[in-house]
Amino acid sequence: MPPTHLTELTAADVSLLREERAASAHMHVGAVSLFQGPPPSIGELRAHVLHRLERVPRYRTTLVRPPLGIGRPHWAVDPNFNIEFHVRHAALPSPGDERELRTAVARLYSQRLDRRRPLWELWVVEGLEDGRFAVVSKSHQALVDGVVSVDLLTALLDPEREPAPVARSTRPGRWLAPPLPTSAQLVASAVRDAGRTVASRPLRLAGAVSRPAEALASAAAGAAGLGGRLSLRLNPAPPSPLNVPIGPHRRLSRATVPVSDLKRVKDTFGGTVNDVVLAMVAGGIRHWMTERGLQTVGVELRAAVPVAVQARRRESRPITLLVAPLPIGEPDPLVRLERIRRAMSETIATHRVLTADRLTTPDAEEFAQPSVLAQVSRLQMDERRFNLLVGNVPGPQDDMFLLGRRLETAVPIPFLSGDRALAIAVMSYTGIVEFGLLGDLDKLADIDVVAAGLGSSLEELLTLARRGRRARRVRSAGPSAA
Repeated sequence: MPPTHLTELTAADVSLLREERAASAHMHVGAVSLFQGPPPSIGELRAHVLHRLERVPRYRTTLVRPPLGIGRPHWAVDPNFNIEFHVRHAALPSPGDERELRTAVARLYSQRLDRRRPLWELWVVEGLEDGRFAVVSKSHQALVDGVVSVDLLTALLDPEREPAPVARSTRPGRWLAPPLPTSAQLVASAVRDAGRTVASRPLRLAGAVSRPAEALASAAAGAAGLGGRLSLRLNPAPPSPLNVPIGPHRRLSRATVPVSDLKRVKDTFGGTVNDVVLAMVAGGIRHWMTERGLQTVGVELRAAVPVAVQARRRESRPITLLVAPLPIGEPDPLVRLERIRRAMSETIATHRVLTADRLTTPDAEEFAQPSVLAQVSRLQMDERRFNLLVGNVPGPQDDMFLLGRRLETAVPIPFLSGDRALAIAVMSYTGIVEFGLLGDLDKLADIDVVAAGLGSSLEELLTLARRGRRARRVRSAGPSAA
């Protein structure tokens, strides 16, 4: 019999691993988190991680592959798990500034995770100015659970500076695990899974006969999806200087704005905070293209926007991908915002009809940016659909702590896929919104210009709000001239 501790990878997870066949693809996500105070010792941090790994058991598993490619790979508990490999230490020349930290993090994110071990790393970086330290989390998207929003960083943080002691059944560093499965066991598991798939087909047919309404609805949804894919093939995302072949090396930038500024724009002109974020991205890219001397007349790009769908189960957070316009060629920032607001409103209304579910954003108290990004990667990431990914996820609005050290801020780090030189992840925490920009090292050497453009785009909208300009004065959407 196949061992019970094996878990077969989903088809989506397998596709994520295959994506890394290209030298330029790194399918890991995470964050760089800044903490106040002196860093914990590496021994203290490793002990803390070991104690919290029971909350995220998949972080103890490693990939095992059946012989001759028979069936899919599996997750199996790693009997040789070594915390020293996964929790590491680095230091900047003190006092290290933000630019040096970003360079160090970008280098970490340019390196693939070792497939022979559990696919994650955690780096504590000391030597930062103002007596701070950073923790860099890095997890493969196939490893991160994309349904239950729990990841390693979530498990390590506490809402109190000194959390209540937890009874521990094992001492740090002690770990018992079954041996890795043999080739025969892996083959048996593949045969069993194949048999289950074949056996389920008559059941699905019987279900269609007994529940024809559900079967028709499923067929209609499939037809709608096929129609959407055909439409995108006939009307793909436009070419842009952001959509070029990329290499394996990365560059990181950051922009920070108050949540109150985003809400002021939203409350003045209508729409949602996410609409304001997208308007900032459109303005930031316009600013970047202008600085490069590129033509912006009539340019409208497309952003992939992950949106959580309300599910029946509280612990489930399925994600769908919407496509939003980025009217780069529109010189008026308020017109850009209004065009995005209208398009997103119409898209969400249409999506409600197709899914019969209410679209929501993830709960604000959850702190699981890597989980959400991992879910996004499981969606259809056809490079013809959009020009860049923009993910916006609320974080906790109350202080969080790591071993008594207060989390000052966390910058999410997205992933690059296909011929896309830029991706943006957005996360809020205690009244601050962090934009994490990941770019190709060579193709986006001026990524800081995009980050600066985000801030200037928001300032333009705030200036209009202070002057009392209202959305009703915005002309209807249409072709624009720069």
